[in-house]
Amino acid sequence: MNSPPPPSPWGLSLSLRVVLTLLLAWAAARLCVWLHTPIPWMIGPLVASALASVIGAPTASWNPLRNGGQWVIGTALGLYFTPTVGALVMGLWWAIALGIAWALALGLGFGAWLRRVHARQLDHLSPAELRSTTYFAGAIGGASEMTLIAERHGARTDLVAAAHSLRVLLVTLTIPFGMQAWGVSGIDLAPPGAREVLPGGFALLTALTLAGILVMRRLGRANPWFMGALLVTMGLTLSGVTLSAIPPGLSAAAQLVIGVSLGVRFTPAFVHTAPRWLASVAFASVFMMIVCAGFAWLLSLVSGLHPATLILGTSLGGIAEMAITAKVLQLGVPMVTAFQVCRLVAVLVLAEPVYRAWVRTMKKPG
Repeated sequence: MNSPPPPSPWGLSLSLRVVLTLLLAWAAARLCVWLHTPIPWMIGPLVASALASVIGAPTASWNPLRNGGQWVIGTALGLYFTPTVGALVMGLWWAIALGIAWALALGLGFGAWLRRVHARQLDHLSPAELRSTTYFAGAIGGASEMTLIAERHGARTDLVAAAHSLRVLLVTLTIPFGMQAWGVSGIDLAPPGAREVLPGGFALLTALTLAGILVMRRLGRANPWFMGALLVTMGLTLSGVTLSAIPPGLSAAAQLVIGVSLGVRFTPAFVHTAPRWLASVAFASVFMMIVCAGFAWLLSLVSGLHPATLILGTSLGGIAEMAITAKVLQLGVPMVTAFQVCRLVAVLVLAEPVYRAWVRTMKKPG
């Protein structure tokens, strides 16, 4: 998923393609601000770059910009974890555990359904390849991480990556507009621990989070630019240390580049890859959003959390996209972040063991 974009048939250099894509994304973001859409600095760039990519325009995303966007968002989210909020999150560990179990069960069911529906269409695959392809396409984890794991098990990685990309796109476009139509916002129990941008504190925060990112990269952890910045900032904020807030313009720019990085995946080749497979993923994604909303509502009854917070926390979207939605709409940022981060870690750790256990169960006689 992080491979460099292919050469442009338009004869444009990568740098020019990136600049043109960013200009398009900025114009789309400004239009969405004017239209009062939810999370305009991510929705506008995402939709504009996706539409342009689908029709074959020479769009491009530069990985260092996306990494920088994740760095900013991870840092901004960590500022919400004040000691009071941290105690609240820890007190609801059981709800987070239920969210993890729900995600694993949902992903397993989704993969089994894909296998049943597409067994004939994918009859050129061996039984092992079919199992791994459908299982890892259904797992509710990060697109890059699930694709890499799937590759180790001989899966069709293009189908796995396509399933995750389409699912995240649909969730990212649907849920924010659903929240806006619902009219829910501003339910955070507390604002970020730091509210003022202090140049010296911001410089120190930048250095410390960069160190955390480098450590995570050294350890080979998933999403190091997001998780490294998040964990360092969480540690500081939970300790009562408030160095600086994040400049609003920098936060908007981070949302923009994350939106672009998702939108440029939808090339003409993507659209023409197994249309029936994509249609199945789209149908299942909508169905799972509905059942996830029902699960969130039931969990809200026993946890006391707002249903909107739990819908974001248990949704099928990417961690950065759902956390950005929670941050912009002020819908329980710490809880949403905790649910999404814990689920990401759990799925990364458990996806392969669950797959192996599932395969052993299927191979048992009778």
